[in-house]
Parts: sequence; structure tokens; C-alpha cells
Amino acid sequence: MEKKYSIVIHPSPEIIASIKTMKEDLSSKIGWFNSKNSVAHITICEFKIDESQIEKFKQKLLKVCDNFTPFSVSLDHFGSYGSGAFFIGPNEDSKQNLKPIMKKTQDALQLSNLKKSSDPHISIGRKLTPENIEIANDLFTAIHMYFLCDTIILRELDPVKRQFFVIDSFAFGSNPEPEFVQGSLF
Repeated sequence: MEKKYSIVIHPSPEIIASIKTMKEDLSSKIGWFNSKNSVAHITICEFKIDESQIEKFKQKLLKVCDNFTPFSVSLDHFGSYGSGAFFIGPNEDSKQNLKPIMKKTQDALQLSNLKKSSDPHISIGRKLTPENIEIANDLFTAIHMYFLCDTIILRELDPVKRQFFVIDSFAFGSNPEPEFVQGSLF
């Protein structure tokens, strides 16, 4: 049976709890919104495969994560997209560290139906009206949070609850592959 999966980075449990409180604060002002009940995360990608193939993809994730080295992520601003998403963004250094992790993970899966994320962020709410984005901007003005990015999380969609749940995690192994350098014969 085909199932939907996502690969994400979770911040620390403390940040997850803080963001849950932020979502509740926003909900008290505007009511229910998309992503209200979603656990805080940075999306790397989503895909659908037959559940019989998941072990093969876990092996790919295990291999790619072995090459990554943990690093600190600084979340330092709020922002929004034209799509109605209101989010927390990483600073520029963190963004430059997250992007290769995201790209290498996406590339390792070798899937044609991959829904990729290329701009790392943690969504507070999605599909918000411009008025609700303005309320969120007024409610949340400053943020300074840090976490250690050292694991990638594999989640499966519960079609009834319409929420993803964690099915596995893959720790960074700090074993970077040596960079291939083109040599010269002469």
C-alpha cells in the first residue's frame, strides 16, 4: 500500500514546546489554522512510496546521515511567504549549513515524485489570510533560539488524523566523505 512520508529536522524538545505555545497564542487570536497541531520542524522533503520499500529508504538515510556533522542552528527572525505561511527563519550561517543537508538528503533518495523544500524554516501557520499574517507579525516580534542539528527524522502520515508521526530517526555520524579532487596526469 502506498503511504506518504516526510523527512524533517526537529529542533530541541524545548523549542518544540515553545513553538507549540506560540501556535496556541496565535490560535487564541485567529482561531484554527493550517499547521496549528503540527510538531515544529524544518521540512526537507515529502514523498509517496509503497510501504514495502521503506526499509530501502531507511538504509539510504542511514548512509547519507553518517556523512553529516552536527552543527548549531540559530533561529533569529519571523517571516512570511506569499502563500500565507508565517514562519521562524534561521540566520544566514544556519541557512547555509542547512541547505546542503537538505539537498544531499533529497538527492540520496533518488525519487522522481519528491516534493522538495529548499528554504529552511519552521512554519507557525500555513494558508493564513493577509490579515492573519499581520496579526501574527504583531504578536511575534523577536526570537532568539538555538538548537543542535544532529539528527534527521522520518515521519509517516496518519491519513485519519492528517498528521505525521515519527517512525525513525537518523543521527549524524560525523564521517564526511572525502571530497573528490580531479588530479592531473602531467
